[in-house]
Amino acid sequence: MRNFDLAPLYRASVGFDQIADLMDRVLTNDVAQPTYPPYNIEKIADDSWRISIAVAGFSEDDLSVEVRESALIIAAKKATEEGKHTYLHRGIATRAFERRFHLADHVHVTGASHVNGMLNIDLTREVPEALKPRRVEIATGETVEGKAVESAEV
Repeated sequence: MRNFDLAPLYRASVGFDQIADLMDRVLTNDVAQPTYPPYNIEKIADDSWRISIAVAGFSEDDLSVEVRESALIIAAKKATEEGKHTYLHRGIATRAFERRFHLADHVHVTGASHVNGMLNIDLTREVPEALKPRRVEIATGETVEGKAVESAEV
């Protein structure tokens, strides 16, 4: 396991303290990542994405999509059907799962749909107006009491 010193990052930047938390989560994750169920993450536009998860065998009632703090949590639990069926081969996995995705600031879930065995979750980044860049006009002349005054021509 390697240890990284992020002190140079803090000296040259402001507001990137969450990167250290993210790197800690990634680097200290000794447990093998689960591969079930398979999923895709696709970029729809500059500020929107779609997560598609293969959930064959699960109905809408078996699935749960929840946003808690800054995490998207998708869980599924199939109702037990013990004794109903006798399988000669069981290749379709319907075991319970929980999949977590950490969401960046201002990313919101805008919808979810379950079509043809795929659970599609749409995400959009909605930056508040107060955080969007704005242009500041530069006044010429002298300032008096915080207000710009045009210089008098001689």
